[in-house]
Parts: sequence; structure tokens; C-alpha cells
Amino acid sequence: MELRERPHPWNDYNGPHDDVIMSCRVRLARNLAGFPFVNRASSTQCHEMLRMARRIVLTDDVAPGMIWVDINSATSRDRALLMERHLISKNFSESSHARAVAVSGDESLSVMVNEEDHLRMQLLRPGLQLEDAFERINAVDDAIESRLDYAFSSRWGYLTACPTNVGTGIRFSVMAHLPALKITGEVDRVKRAAKDLNLAVRGYYGEGTESAGDFYQISNQITLGRSETELRDEFQKQILPHIIQYEQESRQVLVDRNPILLDDRVHRAFAILKTARLLGVEEAMKLLSRVRLGLYLERIADVDLNAINRLFLQIQPAHLQLHAESRLSNEEMRQARADLVRSTLGG
Repeated sequence: MELRERPHPWNDYNGPHDDVIMSCRVRLARNLAGFPFVNRASSTQCHEMLRMARRIVLTDDVAPGMIWVDINSATSRDRALLMERHLISKNFSESSHARAVAVSGDESLSVMVNEEDHLRMQLLRPGLQLEDAFERINAVDDAIESRLDYAFSSRWGYLTACPTNVGTGIRFSVMAHLPALKITGEVDRVKRAAKDLNLAVRGYYGEGTESAGDFYQISNQITLGRSETELRDEFQKQILPHIIQYEQESRQVLVDRNPILLDDRVHRAFAILKTARLLGVEEAMKLLSRVRLGLYLERIADVDLNAINRLFLQIQPAHLQLHAESRLSNEEMRQARADLVRSTLGG
């Protein structure tokens, strides 16, 4: 798979509010007129939708340098690689019907074909850049819609498999790093408040996954009866500033109340990362989260922030197997993870 050789550049760059918002995403759900939803489509119909989508999505009008990955013929490692890079969903990886994903050269854009909807296109940006991501994905959507007929109702808007996506079919989401809220025990309050605001709070890999490294995926849930701009502005200008402020205030609480304990957490995590010979993925994510927190609070120096950000991805199982160029046992993977972290951090 060509993606194996590609870097994962979009999260290498700093973005607005990246101390809390690691990345943002805009996703559009679209279906083709004249075809049933994927869960009711026949094998023949799924293959026909793949053929139609491939013909359009791989044109330069959509995005230059797009590559097509047939998920059915991809190895389990390659599917895991795509999921670890947040280019496909967990359910998409584990399904069995005909499906594929198209990915841009910089991996900021991906289009899943025959996921829950016929087309699920997403645009990723570092930090909080929802306006930029929205403009880019809109251009992609317009290019595809000029060549394919979408299922659209003048009353309901874009028709989608899940009722919560009906209307605009748009989801705005962020990958929020909330270590201070987790340490202070306030993260559950954020989850409850998010539910009251019709927001979804999910794990590191989205729906059906758990939080890892104190990362939470936060997104809007309701799209019917609102314009894309209204949804974006409410999410970006009214909701997210409160979450960002809450995390930043919690970080300051850690500094003010017990700076020695904070420094111990940060430096102990860094020391373990630099010396450990065996590391599980959950432990490594937690330790990297503490170091990332320490970097933004200036409690630790001489550590490359981008290196830390890259490690969150590089320590994942499929990426470790890719780096090793062989299939690793669980014990070998723990050793390879520790070796990679030590070599990256100069241990």
C-alpha cells in the first residue's frame, strides 16, 4: 500500500490553540441518488457505487495526488494503519462489504466510500482551524456534486443513513487534549455538559473507542434545521472556547496548588520514557500526555514538541509493525515501542 511510505504531515505543524486542540476535522456525509443506503445495498450496488466514486474522486478537480485503497484487499495491518492515522473509522475497517478509501497526498483529505453512507469525506487540520477546513471540504464536495447526483430532499436536506446527520450532513469535531481536567477529576463534568449541548464525546479513534493519552474527540450531533455556518460558529466560537478555557484554568490550578507534584508527574513520565525497555501502548500514551502537558506549561525544556506529537502515532501497533517490517509478538511490540521512544527522546 502506497500510504506505508508516506509521512503523516498534517499533525506536524502547530495550529491555533494547539495546547488544547491537537487537531480539528470537518466531515460530510453524502449518499448517491437512486441507490439504497449501504446497509440495504446489494453487493452489485456496492461495487457500482465504488466504480462511480473512484472515477470522480481520483480526478485533479477533487484533489491532486489522491490514491485509492481497496479496503477488502488490504491487509489487517494496512487497515489498522489507516485507522491509526484517523483516515478510516473502526467500523469501516471491520466491515466486510465492498468498500474503499481515497486519500490525498498530505493525508489531510480522505473520502470513505461505502461506510455508513455512500460517501464520507473529511478534512483534517492541525489546531483549531475549522473555517479553513470547512472551506476546503466544501470545495471537494462541490467538485464531486457537479459530477454525481446526491440524495437530497427539499424538505429535509441531504439524506443520510443516521437521522442525526440528516440536513447538512456535516460534523465538526476536534481532538482535545485534556490532561489537567483528567488529573483534577473534572473531565466527567465536561462530558455531562457536552451531552446537554448535544455534543458527542468519544475516544481517541472516535465512536466505539476509549480515550487514550487524555485525548477526547468532541463533535456536534444535530445537523437538521441549521446551516453549516451556524453549526460551525456555534461550535467554534461559543462552545469550544469554554472547553479550552476550562482546561487552561485547570492547568493553572495544577501549577498554583502543588507545582512540585506537577513537576514530579512530568519529569517522572519523561524519565520512564527515556529509560524503559518495555512499554505498553496505554502506558506510553499516558506518559507522553504528561510530557506534552509539561511542555506547554514550561515545566520541562529541551524536548521537541513535534517529536512528542509524532510519537502518539508512531507507537501505535500497526505503525510499530510497519517500522519493524515484520510481524511482532505482544512482547516484541512492547520492546519495539520502548526502543523507538528512547531513540526519539535521546535516551
